[in-house]
Amino acid sequence: MSIRKLTAIEALAREEDADASMLNSIIIEPNLWPTSAVIDWLNILQSIKNIPDREKRLPEAEQILRSRLNFQGTKMGFTTERTDFLWWLMVSNDVNAVRLILSMKDFPKWEEDMPRIVQGALARQIKGAWDLTLANAWGVLAMEKFSAKFEAVPVAGVTNTSLGEKAKIVDWNKNPKGAANLYGWPGKRGTLKVSHSGAGKPWLTVQSLAAIPLTKDLSSGYKIKRTIIPVERKNAKTWTSGDILRIRLELAAQTDQTWVVVSDPVPAGSTILGKGLARDSQILTKDEQRKGWVWPAFEERSFEAFRAYYEYVPKGNWQVEYTIRLNSSGTFQLPTTRVEAMYFPEMFGEIPNKVLEVQP
Repeated sequence: MSIRKLTAIEALAREEDADASMLNSIIIEPNLWPTSAVIDWLNILQSIKNIPDREKRLPEAEQILRSRLNFQGTKMGFTTERTDFLWWLMVSNDVNAVRLILSMKDFPKWEEDMPRIVQGALARQIKGAWDLTLANAWGVLAMEKFSAKFEAVPVAGVTNTSLGEKAKIVDWNKNPKGAANLYGWPGKRGTLKVSHSGAGKPWLTVQSLAAIPLTKDLSSGYKIKRTIIPVERKNAKTWTSGDILRIRLELAAQTDQTWVVVSDPVPAGSTILGKGLARDSQILTKDEQRKGWVWPAFEERSFEAFRAYYEYVPKGNWQVEYTIRLNSSGTFQLPTTRVEAMYFPEMFGEIPNKVLEVQP
């Protein structure tokens, strides 16, 4: 009931038809409310000036919203997304994301985060649209307000970047959509300098890439646990050509994300069972287990790796298994196992694999 009242009062407050007495029947517990209610509460506090303890409650609501944000690189989500979907009130996580833009665009402390919030909201779209009609209505308004405040002046002129003795430019007359400048790692510590000459204020994203050997598990949004389970084995102590083994991948996502791929390498010459081709075995694969609220859009069983593509992966744990037959003997140094958000590659998880020895 309190959530519905807050929604109604917030709507009235936008038209300056609400007053503080309307809140008398509501127990103010923003920490226990869903994100949509906290956004309503923040908007009410901004619109109604005579609310008791308003100066204290306003930063409190702001801090609650900030604590629920989950930033991974350029991706933004909410830590409470699983409980924030209130279909009976036409509230979804997409609605919350675009409404947050409207609520926070005038807060000076949030200006640095606005590009990531906007990009995170746009990334929620599927086939060019958000999940609810209400989300699309709020979204169009949010993008218009954001553009009017932060992008009112078109970008023109030249942006200069330099790292050490190397320098590059982006001419906005030739590249109206912007461009990427790639620098090699300097031999010693250096400073990246960026300056813009001309109209407007372009957005800048800085990303570092390094090809280094992976010696321990690396998690940036996803975690992986890989287990090898013998199915048919000639020798209990060693792997032999012809043995059947099952790979279990236990994965965990820190936030909801669309289009996620899991890639796990297999030894050269091995056969991933389950293709339905000749010499395949349905009996050997029937015990494979899948857990979690995740369903693959496509699975690829190639000669080099097992890959599963997911259109949507919610926050939480899931498990996938597949079975392989070792056809070749030798010492196999496998590359890393990796899970990655396809359109936000900075959200990933990666683990190294041990050397696998297969006897003739």
